[in-house]
Amino acid sequence: MANVIVRGEPEQKLAPVSPTHFEPLRWMRSLLTWDPFQEMAPLLRRERLEFIPDFDIKETKEGYVFTADVPGVKTPDLDVSVSGNRMTVSGKRESEREEKTETYYACERSYGSFSRSFTLPEGADANAVGAELKDGVLTVSVKKKAETQAKKIDIKSQPATSKPH
Repeated sequence: MANVIVRGEPEQKLAPVSPTHFEPLRWMRSLLTWDPFQEMAPLLRRERLEFIPDFDIKETKEGYVFTADVPGVKTPDLDVSVSGNRMTVSGKRESEREEKTETYYACERSYGSFSRSFTLPEGADANAVGAELKDGVLTVSVKKKAETQAKKIDIKSQPATSKPH
């Protein structure tokens, strides 16, 4: 079970120190209860306004494979298109309906539309692109053109000729 910490306003602030009346114990108690991170929270809070999946891209003998985690995105909400040597993957992840009676302690997941474009390398076949969404993972395969794939060349050997001594 995860620990959930509900943060509110600090109960007490630093006690003001009067130049004429200094109470060391009260001042130390206020320093020990001071939470500098709580006061910096508005500055440190970084909200992701949009959902942008990260991609892994690898080259195989047959082509290129683009993989992205897109949890919660449905197949009709994804689009893969190729124009020239440019491949674009776009989609959207809808937010859940929020009920006014629910209390949220943390909202860290991001939602919204995204679009990522990739320049395909020379030798990629833009007509041979396939995409699959399985278990929240989008896999886009781009095959290489036949003329750019490495070919194994057979080496012919001739029988050795004997040299006269």
